[in-house]
Parts: sequence; structure tokens; C-alpha cells
Amino acid sequence: MTSAASLARKAPNPWWVAVISGMASYIDAAAIVSSGTALVLYQHSIGVTAAEIGVLSAVLTFCIAIGALSGGRLGDLFGRRTVFIATMAMTVIGSTTLVFSPAFMGLLIGTILLGLGTGADLPVSLATISEAATDENRGKLVVFSQVLWFAGILATYAISSVVGGLGHLGGQIMFAHVGVVALIVLVLRFTIPESTSWSTANVEKKEGLNTVRAARHGIRDVFTQKIFLIPFLALLVFYTLTNLGANTGGQFGSYVAVNVVGLSVQTFSVLNLISLPIGMLLALWFGRIVDGRHRILFFVIGAVAYVISYALPVFFGFSLGTLIAMQAFNIVGAAFAFEAIMKVWSQESFPTLLRGSVQGTIIAVARVAAAILALVTPLLLGAPLVMYGILAGLVAIGVVVGWLAFHKAVFNAFTIEGKDLADAQEALFAAGMRADAPAAAARLDRS
Repeated sequence: MTSAASLARKAPNPWWVAVISGMASYIDAAAIVSSGTALVLYQHSIGVTAAEIGVLSAVLTFCIAIGALSGGRLGDLFGRRTVFIATMAMTVIGSTTLVFSPAFMGLLIGTILLGLGTGADLPVSLATISEAATDENRGKLVVFSQVLWFAGILATYAISSVVGGLGHLGGQIMFAHVGVVALIVLVLRFTIPESTSWSTANVEKKEGLNTVRAARHGIRDVFTQKIFLIPFLALLVFYTLTNLGANTGGQFGSYVAVNVVGLSVQTFSVLNLISLPIGMLLALWFGRIVDGRHRILFFVIGAVAYVISYALPVFFGFSLGTLIAMQAFNIVGAAFAFEAIMKVWSQESFPTLLRGSVQGTIIAVARVAAAILALVTPLLLGAPLVMYGILAGLVAIGVVVGWLAFHKAVFNAFTIEGKDLADAQEALFAAGMRADAPAAAARLDRS
């Protein structure tokens, strides 16, 4: 058996792990945005039809969802390192196929590989970051992946602004950007050893040791243990509903700007290029405070801003001023009350051999729901005020559910001071208590 001392000697700097693993978020964002732009360039150069673009866009979204669902489970079963190397290799192959394919069938194969690879990589990479961290820096390391997500969007917009007039070559450059970055990340990932937490839990599982992290390793455990079920359902509702707003803005923001507000694509692109660096700075700030006592305060601020961003046009109509205000409120909401906090809560709430499976399921459900809504969004945007009223209501429900499940008064019933929920469960188990006994956790918290 590998000794703890040997594992400790191999352990890289947690920030190195956070950067190399967190690049999954960069590549996820870059792949989605690049596909949306590059396929339009292919439409006018190699004859990809509008219907084929619709099919490829839907396939990418669904494959990301399938990848997240399967990748998280595979990472729990076979190890983080094995899976995140395989998924990044799949991303490289998919991107390369999209660069060199001259027709729809090749583009379809490349899109499937790219979607499965990026989707499967997300939950495994986030679990790797969480398990390389300590209780003092776990939040900021996980949140840093959201900064890289913003960076992926920003880099892709910057590249598209330069190559957008190059036709087929421009589309190839955009897909090549994803492939080259993925190849570099693949090489660097060989420097990251297997997660010590996963290795220990896997050994305990094989030896039949009676610990929480070894005993809780199937998604069925989520539905049989209240201490897992409450955060799982809360995260599922919170992320799915808030992602409906975010995905609609990402996929149809240009459509609204051009067809409803009357702006040009170039003007809307400038607004995005201005807003994204601000979003990155806010995400960096959230990383500084997420491990402290002000986390929920900033979540509430972000939640209110997020709901306002979708409600503004309902009360004030669509105009350039409203669109700018929507962007401003949306940036604050996305930084403090969206994907970053979901990642933190999901890493803190589940033991080692459940983390990937649970987060993969959450991401998959959210992406499928977004894909379904996207199918009817063009029709709903025929009445844009109604559409944004619906989005505001859905986002409001999502953030309220998140607050109810994770605000301090409730969440402390499941934790021990100074530890995340998974650590608290292990301490309870070691003390011979039931892992789903919040009252016992509260007693230990006060002791």
C-alpha cells in the first residue's frame, strides 16, 4: 500500500492543481462559444446549413450533459487522474476533427467527442481541486475555476473579433484554439498525481473499512441519507434554474441585442468585451472571501442582482440603457450567486467517492434542461417581456432554494466548526454516530 508519507511527497502545490485542473472550465466555455461562432463561419464557407448548425449545437449541449453524468461517476470509480487525462485527450481529438472536417458528418463526430470530453472533465477536475485543498483555501481554489471560465469566454471573443472575417480559416482558428489549449493542459496534467483523498478512500473501500468516504460511494446513497439528499436536491434546483437564465443569455444574447434592442453584433460584442474582465475581477474577489464568514452575505447580494438583471426589461422595456444595466447586474449575480458557489457547495457537501457522481449529475440535469428550453426560446422571444419575466421568476426560485439550504443557520446543523460537511461526516462516523444525524453534529459543533 502507498504510504501517507509517500503521497505527501508527491503532492504538488494546490494552486498548481487548481490552475491545471481548473482549465476544464476555460475549455468548456471556449468550446461552447467557439462552436457558436465557428459554425456560422463554416455555414458561409463550406456549406453547413442552418438546420445542421442547429443539430450540432444541440448535440454539443447534450453530449456535455452526458459527459458530465458519466465522467463524474467514472472519476469516483477509477480515479481522478485516469479520467481527466482521458477526457482531455478526447477533447484534443474532437477539436482537431472539427478543424479539418470538410463536411457535416465529420463535424458531427468532432462535436460529439468535444462535448463528451469537456463535459466529463468538469466534475472530475473540480473534485481534484477540492481534494488538493485544505479547509482554509478550498473555496478560493474552486472559485478560481470560475475565473478561468470567464477567461475562456474572453479569449474566444477576442479571437473571434480578429478572425471573424476570415471565413472557413477563421472557424478553423477558433476550433484550433480549443485544441491547442487542451493539448497543453493534457501534457501538464501528467504532472498531477492521483488525489490522495481518492486513493485513501479507494483503499478503505477495497479493504472493507467502515468509514463514511468508503461506505458512501454510489448515487443511491444520496437518496437514502438525509444529510446528502438535502444539499443534492437544493443544488439541483438552484443550479438548474439559475443556469436557465445564464444559458439563455449566452445563446440568445446577440439575438435579443440585434432583433429586439436594435443593436449591431459589433456593438454587443464590445459590451461583452467590457463586461467580462469586470466579471473576472469580481470572481477573484469572491475567491478571497468565499472561505470566510461573509460568503452568504455576498451570495444574497449576488442573488438579488441576478434576479434584477432578468426583471429589468419586464418593467422598463428593452433599450440600450436597459441592456447595459442588465449586463451590470448580471455580472454581479454570476460572480456571487451562480456556478462558482455551486461548485464550492457541491465539493463541501459530499464525501470523496460521491463528489464526482453528484456534481456530474447536477451539471448534466442543468445542461439538459437548458437544451430543452433553448429549443423553444426562439418562439418565446416573440414575446420577449414574457420570456424575461419567466426567466426572472425561475432564477428567483433557484436562489431562494440555495439560500434556504445553505445559509449559516441551517448549514451549521450539518457541520462541525472549521470543517466542511464531508469532514464533519467522517468525524461523526468515527465517534460512532449516525452519519445522517444533524442533532449529533450540532452537539459536536458546540463541544
